[in-house]
Amino acid sequence: MAAKFHNRVLVLGAGSVSQCVVPILLDKLVEPHQVTIVDFKDNRDRFTSSINAGATYIIDRLTKENMDEFLKKYLAPGDFLLDLAWNIDANAIIGWAHDNGVLYLNTSIEEWEPYAGGSSRDPIERTLYYRHMRLREMKAGWNKKGATAIVEHGANPGMVSHLVKRALIEIGTRAVKERKSSIALDSVERAIGEDNYPALAHALDVRVIHIAERDTQISDKPKRVDEFVNTWSVEGFYEEGIAPAELGWGTHEKKLPPTAYTHKVGPQNQIALAQPGATTWVRSWVPSCETTGMVIRHGEAFTLSDHLTVWDGSKAIYRPTVHYAYCPTDAAIASMRETEMRQWNLQSDQRIMNEEIISGEDRLGVLLMGHPYTSWWCGSLLSIEQARTLAPGQSATTLQVAASVYAAVAWAMANPEAGLTVPDDLPWREVLPLIEPYLGTIWSDAVDWDPLATRFDPFKGWNHREYDESDPWQFTNFLA
Repeated sequence: MAAKFHNRVLVLGAGSVSQCVVPILLDKLVEPHQVTIVDFKDNRDRFTSSINAGATYIIDRLTKENMDEFLKKYLAPGDFLLDLAWNIDANAIIGWAHDNGVLYLNTSIEEWEPYAGGSSRDPIERTLYYRHMRLREMKAGWNKKGATAIVEHGANPGMVSHLVKRALIEIGTRAVKERKSSIALDSVERAIGEDNYPALAHALDVRVIHIAERDTQISDKPKRVDEFVNTWSVEGFYEEGIAPAELGWGTHEKKLPPTAYTHKVGPQNQIALAQPGATTWVRSWVPSCETTGMVIRHGEAFTLSDHLTVWDGSKAIYRPTVHYAYCPTDAAIASMRETEMRQWNLQSDQRIMNEEIISGEDRLGVLLMGHPYTSWWCGSLLSIEQARTLAPGQSATTLQVAASVYAAVAWAMANPEAGLTVPDDLPWREVLPLIEPYLGTIWSDAVDWDPLATRFDPFKGWNHREYDESDPWQFTNFLA
């Protein structure tokens, strides 16, 4: 996609994703002498080969007070800022990049103090929706697009937006070929021809989209009491887990959950639940098993549901329900439950599994439901063995994210003046092929699954639990 990039690259953060993506960038896009990695911890041992090849590692810390001085030490117009750190305010750093002509990419929208206000803070103000509205407000004040700034482009959010478009094309193409009579085939064909994904999802009657993930990686080092074990950032998982569950709210939904809060500004395509995402579980499916997953807040629940909305003037006439359904490793589930037992006081003893992983895979994809084939899963089945072959020393989870970061960086370098963008703005046919070589087995097919067909409720009829048998795609039917 892109020729070699000749300017400087600053990588903020030296965590597991940074450790994995830097060698890919050096292999594909830049020379080692162009890259500087900065972290407030001395993690040079994670970057030995890159440093030996000529990359620079600096122990330094970006703060609210020193941001302008800090960034100007390492960056000039035309350079690239790859933000893989946490708790750096997105508006502040993206605004700086825009004002200074620096390309930018992150994997999540952060704040300086995400826990400020604690339980007294309005649930709406704790949402990613709220952060997206702040970004839109800032963008509206710009008088030009400026340098490309891609927000929230890892595996999810990020790659999953491209997988949804691929799946929609595949569902539509098969439906037309097999002359499915339950949908308007002329509308499907027209939408495919125009690459009109809102119209295509509407014509196919896609009701619900899960970002459906199950991580089965296990290690030979059991989780200890008062230790938090995960396959990616513990701090990131904790912040998402304790935050309100968020989901794009479909136009087919009949009834808001009891703890739901709606938004008063913007596209109003989401709701938030006044309960932690880590304790909000839904039924879902990955190849080839049913799962229950957490409705952890993620940016794709906002951008995908917004992107796929069909409007009639100011009225949304179609939108699918979109959210994460995350089943992490057994160790991570136990860790989060222990955190809950500790009244959400995060364990200080933390470990990101990597070399001690002995088996398992990360099944990460999108589950589209409600169309003529009932459900369709499209995504990556990446085993630890495959991951280590593709990227020695890395886990399946880390590689899926790092490959997605690399692909978006490549697109930004080739398109340096696109302004502020989200993954759904990017051309999936250009970006996804760059990720696919790192995804292991790519699985995409129909599956006859809905949340009610195989559901066993041992106290059905006695527990006052409501199911909508007339429409399996109601959110209440998914709740575990």
